[in-house]
Amino acid sequence: MNKERLIAFTDAILAIIMTILVLELAKPASPTVSAFWALRTSFFSYALSFFWLGSLWVGLNQIWDKVEQIDNAVIWWNLLLLFLASLIPYATSLCSEYFESKVIQAFYGIVVISMTVCNYFLHLALDKPNRNTPILLEATKTYRQMLVPDIGIKIVGLLLAVIVYPPLMMYAVLLASAYILTMKHRADVRHKRAQK
Repeated sequence: MNKERLIAFTDAILAIIMTILVLELAKPASPTVSAFWALRTSFFSYALSFFWLGSLWVGLNQIWDKVEQIDNAVIWWNLLLLFLASLIPYATSLCSEYFESKVIQAFYGIVVISMTVCNYFLHLALDKPNRNTPILLEATKTYRQMLVPDIGIKIVGLLLAVIVYPPLMMYAVLLASAYILTMKHRADVRHKRAQK
């Protein structure tokens, strides 16, 4: 399999998953502002999951541009990542309905953490077939270094969600996303300065 087919498959699956998210949104009980306000946790859950998946897609595509070769390990890690991503609409729907449930927020957290760990190993797997591509090796190393604290933030969020306040899981995902975006921006700025 060539990388273009894998990228197209990944893009299609993520697009479908992100579309399914909106279909899971509940309708307001009546056409009033207060009825929409009652759905605020649903909209928050939807927006968080949508933009988190979107940032995953952006990150993957930035790396895929540098990839020259793929092997079976890359294909299977990517497939596992997509399988876990396919659980996001279900987990988001549950969070929308049971936002303050420890069990539901823990489930959401486990899915998100599993995806992040899988993403880490996908980036590690990319190194082997591209060992002669220094620009990719540097990019995957940098990305993996960013993912370690990201995973840590999410694990702390999971623990706090179970022990203290369930919605802290989703807030941890939001915080981890802000961290990743900040670190990517800094890495891009450093890269541009190095090219001058």
